[in-house]
Amino acid sequence: MTDQLPGTTSEYGPAPEGGSAPGYGVLPPRVAAEELAKAPALLAEHGAVVLSGYGDTADGDALTVAAARVLGARLRELYPQRLRTSRDGGPVHLHADSFDVRVDIGGVPSRRRHPDEDYVFVQCVRPAPAGGHSFALDAGRFVDGLAAADPELRSFLTGFDVDLYGAWAGLRGLPAAPSVGRHVEWTRTGRRVFRRTDGAAPLHRDPDGAYVAAMLERFTRAVVALEPALPRFRLAAGDVLVLDNYRCWHGRDGHAGERSVRILTVRSSEAR
Repeated sequence: MTDQLPGTTSEYGPAPEGGSAPGYGVLPPRVAAEELAKAPALLAEHGAVVLSGYGDTADGDALTVAAARVLGARLRELYPQRLRTSRDGGPVHLHADSFDVRVDIGGVPSRRRHPDEDYVFVQCVRPAPAGGHSFALDAGRFVDGLAAADPELRSFLTGFDVDLYGAWAGLRGLPAAPSVGRHVEWTRTGRRVFRRTDGAAPLHRDPDGAYVAAMLERFTRAVVALEPALPRFRLAAGDVLVLDNYRCWHGRDGHAGERSVRILTVRSSEAR
């Protein structure tokens, strides 16, 4: 585990036995509310940070303020918050938040989600009575590791276009025009984007469609296989998990009882 800066603490459960995730796991350092000024540097270093007991869980004000405090003048756009409640929920596999939902509000075209949300703020409103531990992975280290572990998969992720939301075609609000991109790309400001979504599908009539479909399945198997060995951490009520959504993928274990989180996705001035 990386040494913590003064004024921060770490409270993590051990990684479950089995599996192998060499150097890919992310242990977000915990920062107390009075030490919030340390959060931006920790986020840049680790790709994720937990703001301990940050603000009231009754509404979304704390998330909005946290985004402003952590990103400062780099904060460009905020998207509508979503409250997610699950009861006796199954596991959520590693993913990066990404969607493209457009609506008409009073005759004005508006976005409710954006494909290039580069930071995610997740506040625990109600922790599960049992289970529901979170985990995160440094996608950059994973993809770079594929150069030796699976060069064909790395070549696919960096070199093949896919329809990022094609598996969800027909969903109301999702644009009819395919959103074409690669799983790994660069922004104009020099950041790498590592995408991970269940919505990816081959492009319509892509001559390599069968190969792309097979590689998407291979990608999913490779990522899910890493999950058992990733270190776990638990969010308490009021905690806010902040993620660099371009760099880190995140998920959680299944849980018993009811669990609620509030999610805010944003774009910074460094987003695509």
